[in-house]
Amino acid sequence: MLEYFLKGGPIMWPILLCSVAALAITITKAWQFCRVRRDLARPAEDIQSRGSRFLAPLLDAVRQGLDDRQVSLVGSRELKNLETGMGSLNLIAAIAPLLGLTGTVTGMIKAFQVIAAMGANVDPALLAAGIWEALITTAAGLFVGIPAHIAAHYLDRSLDEVALRMKEITLELHEARP
Repeated sequence: MLEYFLKGGPIMWPILLCSVAALAITITKAWQFCRVRRDLARPAEDIQSRGSRFLAPLLDAVRQGLDDRQVSLVGSRELKNLETGMGSLNLIAAIAPLLGLTGTVTGMIKAFQVIAAMGANVDPALLAAGIWEALITTAAGLFVGIPAHIAAHYLDRSLDEVALRMKEITLELHEARP
């Protein structure tokens, strides 16, 4: 594996960085969303009586009797906190294949430089280094970008589910207010 990485050239380093960052963000957000969804799966009355780490600001807003617009603003802030990192994951999903394409271009440039330098006596073994770089970086960029895109899509759907459940709970608690 290290041999392939090294043959991919310098573009492999940013692709590796993207890979590590995407994995870290995906694991962190999946764990966070799992905890939040588990917390929100309880009935609204249970959440109100026993509390909720995630919904604490929202519960306080309802208890204080804030109007619908203010409660909605509190809920939006909580969702915004959950969204942290999602933009980075979407960015990685977009740029990893572009980094791979950049490696493709630099690899092909190297191959054509060999052709230009050798003229009619082109040695295929010398061309192979540039072609290796081109193909490896393309594959690496796709191997990072595609899973990052899938993870971002899954996490976006999870966030939508959390937002819907928050609205349901808030509505139930608002209607149950004296």
